[in-house]
Amino acid sequence: MNGGPRAPARLPATPEGREPYAQVNAGPTRVSLLKDGLQAFPAMLAAIAHAERTLCLETYILRDDVSGTRFINALIERAQAGVEVLLMYDDWGSDVQDATVARLKEAGVKVLVFRPVRFTASLARLVNVFRRRDHRKALVVDGRLGFTGGLNLSDDYAAVQDGGQGWRDTHLGLAGPAAQELERLFLQTWRSQKGPAFDEARFVRPRAAGSPRLKIIGNDFAVDRKGVRRAYLEAFHKAKTRIYLTHAYFIPPRKVLKALLHAAGRGVRVALVLAASTDVKLVLYAARGLYPKLLKHGVEVFEWEGRVLHAKTAVVDGTWSTVGSANLDALSLRHTLEVNAVVTEPAFCQAVERLFLEDLTHCRRVTRDTVKGYGFLARALSWLAYRLRHWL
Repeated sequence: MNGGPRAPARLPATPEGREPYAQVNAGPTRVSLLKDGLQAFPAMLAAIAHAERTLCLETYILRDDVSGTRFINALIERAQAGVEVLLMYDDWGSDVQDATVARLKEAGVKVLVFRPVRFTASLARLVNVFRRRDHRKALVVDGRLGFTGGLNLSDDYAAVQDGGQGWRDTHLGLAGPAAQELERLFLQTWRSQKGPAFDEARFVRPRAAGSPRLKIIGNDFAVDRKGVRRAYLEAFHKAKTRIYLTHAYFIPPRKVLKALLHAAGRGVRVALVLAASTDVKLVLYAARGLYPKLLKHGVEVFEWEGRVLHAKTAVVDGTWSTVGSANLDALSLRHTLEVNAVVTEPAFCQAVERLFLEDLTHCRRVTRDTVKGYGFLARALSWLAYRLRHWL
């Protein structure tokens, strides 16, 4: 490779019909809004195929099913081509066979299994192990291309036409300096967890200038555990006209809930798209235990119908938006490793808002009569689950 100036970073082209939902410049970074695995997976795999020197992949769920194997094979191909490939996945969330891990390592992929679960620990340590997980989703190629959002790597998130379950989710593609921030978070975690040694020299890069219109916010165990929560609270407190949230697992801590209710009380339209079907039933019951209070304060509640909802997005006043891995619950905002992108570029925020309004057409509005129709047993379970929310 020559040492001359490089062209501005751009995401590789994706197949027709898989183009991003929207693409906007937020300062020097080109941001792509990616709807579902239909758009996100091809873009991510294309970026991996273009890796020249370094590749970092971090995920909460990695399975060696059809979709996960596509990514595993892509990492192996790049490692064999001489790219420094670092893979970090969470032990609790993932399901990867030992033979697959061996194949990755034999190809030269550096593998870090985040906090392996050991059932021989004391009860107190086990509780801590279950809470302190790596829930981030991040891919960084050559420090120039990055991806983050809600999608894990398994068939659940792949498009139906690709043999997947087609879960509804939202991801971001980042072409430009913001990718370095994702890489910095990744390497910080890798080093703190004592991951395998790697070629550090390949990751030495000139510090790229960022933009106030795009910030990468990570929750860490010690340094900044409340970064994502602070971003949400600041946006909710400043909201003037509307707050639109799409969240699969909605059990907000007290301060976050209070900020939403206060916003509704001062005339802000607060509308929530929440899951009607989920992979964590108890969380669904806990969220429904909150519905009476939300409806009483004028919050509009909609439940997504059909395939599973897994997205974690928000847009406020059409001028502030976020897409990331963090759920609006105590587990994400206080305990697990998370990463969100906060974008204040108006054109991008308008695209997130447009996507929210489109999703509303797939929802059923929740009313007081809806809640009454759940039946006594379901309402009682929701009441109980909501009171156990800090443990979910």
